[in-house]
Amino acid sequence: MNAIRDLLTEKLVTLWRNCATQDWPWFEPSVTYDNARLCQSLILSGQWMPNSELATEALKIGFQSLRWLVSLQKTQKGHFRPIGSNGFYQREGARADFDQQPVEAHAMVSACLEAFRATRDESWFHEAKRAFEWFLGRNDLGLPLYDPSTGGCGDGLHADRVNENQGAESTLAFQLSLAEMNYAQHLMPAPPRSVA
Repeated sequence: MNAIRDLLTEKLVTLWRNCATQDWPWFEPSVTYDNARLCQSLILSGQWMPNSELATEALKIGFQSLRWLVSLQKTQKGHFRPIGSNGFYQREGARADFDQQPVEAHAMVSACLEAFRATRDESWFHEAKRAFEWFLGRNDLGLPLYDPSTGGCGDGLHADRVNENQGAESTLAFQLSLAEMNYAQHLMPAPPRSVA
């Protein structure tokens, strides 16, 4: 099991070395689908590997690529805007803003929470929360994708509406994000008590 982890980590690190530049700190010449999983896997692997040069590099790349991805998917208004699946984002090209997918928000929640657990840096928790709030309506259209009456989640955010289909993948993306946020909330320090 450890040998497979090390092999796959080395492959991701090699992809990074062959593609990343200062202006494009990414694993491939495009940012496509479920992106934050690449960062998350390196952060997770780097923590579990024995102290080694590969573990150190995996962590460094994981955090650097996640920081870039967070900055890429944050609007000036401060909400999360996932890379759209209608063209994605090619290096030196225009990024697609729509259709935004629930799995992209879930991947960002998971990756940022992994970074939070690894560092206890609360800014990562806040980035996870920003991505989670996308489901609840803090997004480009101000419309919730989560439907409390059904427990389902819309299949995406189009330029003009929520995709009303509530497929299993999207619903699981929301429900797993909710579970992860609830669990991580317990790791946050308690606010100071006010003394009256």
